[in-house]
Amino acid sequence: MGNWVVNHWFSALFLAVWLGLNVFLFVDAFLKYEKADKYFYTREILGFCSRTLRKQLDHNLTFHKLVAYMICLHTAIHIIAHLFNFHRYSRSRQAADGSLVSILSSLSHREKEGGSWLNPIQSPNMTVEYVTFTSIAGLTGVIMTIALILMVTSATKFIQRSYFEVFWYTHHFFIFYILGLGIHGIGGIVRGQTEESVNESHPHKCAESFEQWDAHGARCRRPQFEGHPPESWKWILAPVVLYIFERILRFYRSQQKVVITKVVMHPSKVLELQMNKRGFSMEVGQYIFVNCPSISLLEWHPFTLTSAPEEDFFSIHIRAAGDWTENLIRAFEQQYSSIPRIEVDGPFGTVSEDVFQYEVAMLVGAGIGVTPFASILKSIWYKFQRADHYLKTQKIYFYWICRETGAFSWFNDLLTSLEQEMEELGKVGFLNYRLFLTGWDSNIAGHAALNFDKVTDIVTGLKQKTSFGRPMWDNEFSTIATSHPKSVVGVFLCGPRTLAKSLRKCCHRYSSLDPRKVQFYFNKENF
Repeated sequence: MGNWVVNHWFSALFLAVWLGLNVFLFVDAFLKYEKADKYFYTREILGFCSRTLRKQLDHNLTFHKLVAYMICLHTAIHIIAHLFNFHRYSRSRQAADGSLVSILSSLSHREKEGGSWLNPIQSPNMTVEYVTFTSIAGLTGVIMTIALILMVTSATKFIQRSYFEVFWYTHHFFIFYILGLGIHGIGGIVRGQTEESVNESHPHKCAESFEQWDAHGARCRRPQFEGHPPESWKWILAPVVLYIFERILRFYRSQQKVVITKVVMHPSKVLELQMNKRGFSMEVGQYIFVNCPSISLLEWHPFTLTSAPEEDFFSIHIRAAGDWTENLIRAFEQQYSSIPRIEVDGPFGTVSEDVFQYEVAMLVGAGIGVTPFASILKSIWYKFQRADHYLKTQKIYFYWICRETGAFSWFNDLLTSLEQEMEELGKVGFLNYRLFLTGWDSNIAGHAALNFDKVTDIVTGLKQKTSFGRPMWDNEFSTIATSHPKSVVGVFLCGPRTLAKSLRKCCHRYSSLDPRKVQFYFNKENF
């Protein structure tokens, strides 16, 4: 009786683990869907909700990773439980002592004898490996485990940055994982006593008298077992339907014609594309997915829009950072060949959309991470041109950190125009921008020092002088907190994780405990 209960306890454990795992899969699939189209749907729905609630949407990648860790944990528990249970199944099948375990394990697998088996190991000579690779549950379990291992191991930062194609293609093994999950329970390897058999031969009453089962005049009959019906399809149906709908929608949008109106090659191997597309509408700081079929039919890469909503085109800046981007830049550099065809999907929302909801904004861009803030600064220029009286933002602090001097030329004209516009409108104090050069040598620093008294900076040609080294963030936050003692300050970053960690700490450190005084809210771009 003890072994019988233990075996059924393990079966109950399988069901509980799978149900819990499927809940995670359902939520994870929904978050994937929300991530892909959150601007069009979720962010618009929550547009009138609190800032704190909207900000949670921008942690969807972090949630996606946490759910992946939980799936790995539950998968490991599920496999370990199966290993223990199959070890018990094997011992029970080999037992020949006439015990309850031996009798239950010897129930026939043949349909003509009722097929009321409990132990999936049909004979004492059958191995666990044979059952694993010949049963539906075992084979799909192996396939799902291999797919999960490949997806997780190829999703590391090193693989994503150095071998993006490996990450991209292996991550699509989730299709095999979902298919396996849907049919994993069809074989009915997790079994229980039928309702009719329980009413006729309840285990609490009949387990001790198993030797008299089927005897003439006995109250207990030989128990009948059946496989539990598959349940996982119920949990994956909704996210699969949402995912298919989202893929169809994205395919339709991506097939709309994109016209490239201007191509600009900037220093430091940065390509600027200005494009038009019928019905395209954007907000500041949003991004699009770009595909170039001549390079790869399946690869889509995200790029932040650097144009303003007020402009009659949309633009992106692409820095060479891998095989795909290098091939794309090389294709546009070839003067005597036709312009490659580009497909665009989007735009999609980011945290930068909320920049004009703050009275004071700190914009921090590292290298090419300046792109979302270029869109914001352009939009500000247009708002001043059109005398927009609904602009809530009163002050912007802009920090741009670059390794090489050539990078500053990407948006040099924009900063020059903003300087002139602020002077003409008498709003010189509205924009406070600082440029930091981290990759400098003594020659550059000495040349800048000799020409420090000139009106314009020797490095950028702007009125604002370039600083050498990195910002002292404690000093910057302290100054802003002193200058705006009762303001809500939005801190926006597009840059590396180490910088995000420093800025997040400063936001906590310099936010007042009094909610009526200065508060810093940290926002980071995530792709």
